[in-house]
Amino acid sequence: MLDPLVDLMDAAGSRCAYADARWVGRTRESASVVDGAIEAIAVSDEEGVGVRVRVDGAWGFAATQDASPAGLQGALQRALALAEAQPRRPGAAPLAPLDPARGSWEGPCAVDPFGVSLEEKLDLLLAADEAMAGDARIARRRATTVAERTVKAFASTDGAACEQAYTECGGGIVAVAVQGGELQVRSYPSAHAGDVAQAGWEHVRALDLAGNGARVADEAVALLHAPVCPAGPTTLVLGSEQVALQLHESIGHALELDRMLGAEAAYAGTSWVGPADVGSLRYGSDALNVVADATLPGGLGTYGWDDEGVPAPRARLVDGGRLVATLSSRETAGATGLGGPGGAMRADGFARQPLVRMTNISLEPGHGGGLHDLVAGVDEGLYLETNRSWSIDDRRLHFQFATELAREIRGGELGALRRNAVYAGVTPRFWASLDAVGSAGAWHVHGLLNCGKGEPGQLAHVSHGAAPARFVGVDVRPAG
Repeated sequence: MLDPLVDLMDAAGSRCAYADARWVGRTRESASVVDGAIEAIAVSDEEGVGVRVRVDGAWGFAATQDASPAGLQGALQRALALAEAQPRRPGAAPLAPLDPARGSWEGPCAVDPFGVSLEEKLDLLLAADEAMAGDARIARRRATTVAERTVKAFASTDGAACEQAYTECGGGIVAVAVQGGELQVRSYPSAHAGDVAQAGWEHVRALDLAGNGARVADEAVALLHAPVCPAGPTTLVLGSEQVALQLHESIGHALELDRMLGAEAAYAGTSWVGPADVGSLRYGSDALNVVADATLPGGLGTYGWDDEGVPAPRARLVDGGRLVATLSSRETAGATGLGGPGGAMRADGFARQPLVRMTNISLEPGHGGGLHDLVAGVDEGLYLETNRSWSIDDRRLHFQFATELAREIRGGELGALRRNAVYAGVTPRFWASLDAVGSAGAWHVHGLLNCGKGEPGQLAHVSHGAAPARFVGVDVRPAG
């Protein structure tokens, strides 16, 4: 599809200040087993072209599944008409300049998930489900896998002409235990659809879902009788998956430059951070070092170029606790002069226009060692693991998170289970309480499939690298 897009951009060049066109083909397969029975097997395919134009600072966008020359010209005509109907912005800053994107890129995939038989996939899920069975208090068992293949072609009036392809694959298990009026959940390898990476079926095999099933069920049952989490300020050690979600909600979204400028105020919200804060704002303690890395191996936010042809960037967002950069587009970077051409524009398929989205936002490893070492430095506190729910205001400032599992820490050692733990805080105060971050050996990449933004709504797939981390004086209470 690249040549037709290049031809379309040749035709668009004299009719607008800028235009680009993206062809996207996407195939998705998912399977789930619940309580020993196949719940669902779903396969979907979609492909089409999205055309975006800029006229006097105003944008127009149109999409089509008709990839014929007439269909592409029709989409261009509609996009131009929409841009021309918008209020003119003749003083709008030009897009940040960049060299045209050229070439091809492909993500890693050792075992093509679409070449693996459905029988093998279902056998894996049924084995994982069976491993969670056996205790009558387990009221529901669920095992899932998902695979997605995306192929893109991109051209622009700036001379870009590039192609890229990547595969995403993963899975997870969940056990729900119920007794009396109490319900507890345990998930592996993480909550919210398990763990997905930019990889092939080899990633699912390595998760060993069946090998972790019995432990997950046992922990869910044990939590039914665990004492509730104590209330009050305490020292917390968070597991890496919970640190990843904390990064996502209170740093990643807050540093999307379109959000900071108010472009998402009607739906996704704004940010407690402003463009003028870059370079001076104290976001957290000296232990807080955060990068946006669209080159991270296996990351769901990894690519060759973003959806406006900017090469995949790796940039530090927070350096020693100080805010130094944001996530941006060519337009927002050009308007604010905050440096760089952007590189964080991504769209959910061909029929949505790109938005500023997270790439792979990661907390860089520290020198805290492994989980045992972080716990050893705590006289009295709590260890929290695996997100159960989250809530954060539309400025990404005040938040509350619940986790599936908690353990008391006494005398530098992990102790008994605690249930229904909730911690809350204010973003800069919370990150200022960051006392230590685990070392590189404890650092893991966690994938999320459900990052929502935009009107109409779009979902983005992102990853976050994190190690367990320790926080001092965090407010904790039991849910309820």
